[in-house]
Amino acid sequence: MSSYADQLTDSLEQARKEPSKGNRWTRGQHRNDRIMRIIFVGSAILVSVIIFSIIAFVGWQGVKTFSAVSPSEFFFSTDWTPSKDKFGAFPFLYSTMLLTLLSVVMSLPLALAGAVFMAKIAPSWVREILRPATDLFVGIPSVVYGLIGLTVIVPFLAKFNEGFGYGILPAAIILAIMIMPTILSISEDAIRSLPGRLEEASLALGATRWQTIWRVLLPAARPGILTGVILGMGRAIGETMAVFMVIGNSPQMPKSLLSSTTVLTTAVVKDMGNTHYGSTWNNALFLMALVLLLISLLLIIVIRIVAKRSELK
Repeated sequence: MSSYADQLTDSLEQARKEPSKGNRWTRGQHRNDRIMRIIFVGSAILVSVIIFSIIAFVGWQGVKTFSAVSPSEFFFSTDWTPSKDKFGAFPFLYSTMLLTLLSVVMSLPLALAGAVFMAKIAPSWVREILRPATDLFVGIPSVVYGLIGLTVIVPFLAKFNEGFGYGILPAAIILAIMIMPTILSISEDAIRSLPGRLEEASLALGATRWQTIWRVLLPAARPGILTGVILGMGRAIGETMAVFMVIGNSPQMPKSLLSSTTVLTTAVVKDMGNTHYGSTWNNALFLMALVLLLISLLLIIVIRIVAKRSELK
């Protein structure tokens, strides 16, 4: 008996001295959590530093433009002649806004119609085909769209404009096709995420299916649709290659939708290789890039505000 009691006592003493497997696992798990937390926080800080550095560098180079060019001349003058130290960027700003607005106006009705069809009308097997097709269009390189515009749309429009088919209109058509899948997919998700009781209540009150879609579902999905539109605008404003291939690339105010002009992105791409780093011309191009960055940041802020308001509702 004494030997058994001694063995039991030794076992208890050893258990007190050595941590259990559960405790060792808990401490190891906490250690792993701390390591992963450090990695995630460090990654977030690194990304933030990189983004801030890019904005700071582009901004610092761009602001140097105002040492040789006044802000009013840069933003409101229409004379862009770098060889004569004339850096009026208003034609680029105007063409950028006009192109973006026109492409959204073209794509929005078709995107909404497609979203309603996929969310509320199409059979499940059709929906399963259209969704991957929509994702495929999002992933097509922009240069492919540009080639289509250059070989199909520009020659077609040239028949109605004395042989000249370049300008805002072909660029807007190409951009409308490019941003349509983005607006469509986000709008479809917004419509499908609506509570089923909205549609049921509308139908129970005697509304037709189309009245329910037009007067109940689309207004209720407005925050999500607006988010898709803003994301589409962001892509349209930042697009370069497809626009570069069909817009004509003349630094002038567009006299019509089929007159050659230039937007901010294509101006930067076209002229950057012809400038010397630190020159006023080079700094003016950096200032255009800064304007694009600020517009993108503004669109992101608007999306955040829209999302928060929709959550509050």
